Amino acid sequence: MSSGPVLVTRGLTAGYGGPPIIQDISIEATPGRVTAIVGPNGAGKSTLLRTITGVIRPQQGQVLLDGEDVTGLAPEQLIRKGIAYVPQVQNVFPTLTVHENLEMGGYTRTSGLRERIDQLYATFPDLRAAMKRPARTLSGGQRNMLAMARGLMVDPSVLLLDEPSTGLSPRFIAAVWERIRLVCSTGVAVVVVEQNTRQTLAQAAWAYVMVLGKNRLDGPGPDLLRDEEVVNLYVGRLT
Repeated sequence: MSSGPVLVTRGLTAGYGGPPIIQDISIEATPGRVTAIVGPNGAGKSTLLRTITGVIRPQQGQVLLDGEDVTGLAPEQLIRKGIAYVPQVQNVFPTLTVHENLEMGGYTRTSGLRERIDQLYATFPDLRAAMKRPARTLSGGQRNMLAMARGLMVDPSVLLLDEPSTGLSPRFIAAVWERIRLVCSTGVAVVVVEQNTRQTLAQAAWAYVMVLGKNRLDGPGPDLLRDEEVVNLYVGRLT
C-alpha cells in the first residue's frame, strides 16, 4: 500500500456561478485511511466533494489522482479513473432491488461483475439478506450501506462519502463506521464529510476543518478533538 496521497487538491476554488463557495482549498487523502472534512453548516464541505468529482467545474486550482491532473473531467470519466462519490441524498435507485442497484453501480466494469457483488455481500451482509427487496423498502442505515456498496462496485482508489450517518440511529451510525473502517482496510482512501464532528474526528487519521469556504485547521483527527478552538466552536464540551 502506497504511503503517499492518492488524491490531492491544490488551491481549489469553485461555486455556482456567483461568488466562490470554496476558496483555495488544499487537501490530501491517503490509501487505507479516513480523511475527514468537518465544519459548520455552510462551510462548503459538500461543494468541495462535488468539485472534486466533476459535478461542479472549478474556477481555479487542481485535482490530482495518483499524480495525474484530472481537474474538470466529467463525473463518468472520474469514475473510470477511480473516484467514487456517494452523495447524501438520491444515492440509490429506489424502485430497483438491492441486487439491481449493485449491478447498476458496476456498469463500467468489463468483467467480474458477479464476483464483485459477492465480495460486497460479504462486506455488507445486511444487503445479501435484502438482495431481492426494492431499495425504497430499506431502512435509512441499509440504504446508506447500499449506496456505499454501489460506489465500491467500480473498485475505486478513492471513496467520497457525503454525510453517511445523517438521520441514523446510534446503532446504525456505529455499523456505518465499522464498514468504513473495513473499506479502508482494503487500501481505499476514504474521504468523509460529516456534521457529527466529535465522532468523525475520533475516526479520522487526518481531518480538515472548513469555515466559510476555507481551510481553517488540519491535523490528526484525535489531536483536533483536543484543540481548544475546535472544541469551543465546533464540537462542544462533554458534560
